[in-house]
Amino acid sequence: MDLKIVHFYHSPYFFYLDKVFMKKVKSSKGQIRAESLFKRTLVAIGVSMIVLVFCLMLTLIIESVPSMKSLGLKYLWGKTWDPVNNVYGALPFLLGTILTSFLALIISIPFSFAIAIYLGEYNPKGWLSNFLKNTVELIAAVPSVIYGFWGLLVLVPLVRTMEMKLGILPYGIGIFTASLILAVMIIPYAASLGREMIRLVPSPLKEGAYSLGATRYEVIKNVILPYTKSGLFAGILLSLGRALGETMAVTMVIGNTSIIPTNIFSPGNTMASVIANEFTEADHTVYLSALIELGLVLFVVTVIINMIGKGIIKKFTNE
Repeated sequence: MDLKIVHFYHSPYFFYLDKVFMKKVKSSKGQIRAESLFKRTLVAIGVSMIVLVFCLMLTLIIESVPSMKSLGLKYLWGKTWDPVNNVYGALPFLLGTILTSFLALIISIPFSFAIAIYLGEYNPKGWLSNFLKNTVELIAAVPSVIYGFWGLLVLVPLVRTMEMKLGILPYGIGIFTASLILAVMIIPYAASLGREMIRLVPSPLKEGAYSLGATRYEVIKNVILPYTKSGLFAGILLSLGRALGETMAVTMVIGNTSIIPTNIFSPGNTMASVIANEFTEADHTVYLSALIELGLVLFVVTVIINMIGKGIIKKFTNE
């Protein structure tokens, strides 16, 4: 062997390099173990969420068994809810939930999109933009009971005055009032997500449209909205999920009557509000089980609507 090579292997520099190399090997092994541990942690958290949802649904099913055995499928389309005579039908609450949620969604969409487009495209920076953004986020942070009080003190008299002018029984409370409250509450969800999606639109796409002579309205219509349609629909879906499960604010202004609403101004009830009102009053097994089964129906309706929404989002994404 060459004397220079032998001398190199026995030199202090070689031992230093060897020490550095072994340290890097140990460090790499540590990084690999940390990466593996991090991956297993993420998998465990993901699986735990699936198990949690499964356990929630299983608990609802088990607790609903007495009601299912006593009432059968007629529970779903029964029109009468009379705990005194042990008669339970979920149809009035199912219709009340769907009516209030979708009517609130229809009312809120123009406002949500307008806020998202203004903050995302017209005025993304500046004190006014920051003020409006913080205000929208504050709307989402206000407790629902505050919205309920505001609805009772402000909206109910206004709706009652409108009903008197329209020649309708002036309840003030009812499906329409609850939908107005819900519309205000769900605006921030679609608006915030829509704003972020609009701000993520690549500048070259917009600049290319402007260079071809498009106006800002045409850029929004033909470039921004098509590019962000999956995200905008996801915001709508998030708002709908929020509306379906809202309890306290709706309970305070919907009227809490267990009848099928004849129009949007009629008093009614939602699945969440009737559970909140009557759960502590359930004094026998079938009554309590019927309320829990109502929660199961709400759970299933929410899952079905989310699955439909996910399918639509997937279709938008693949186009």
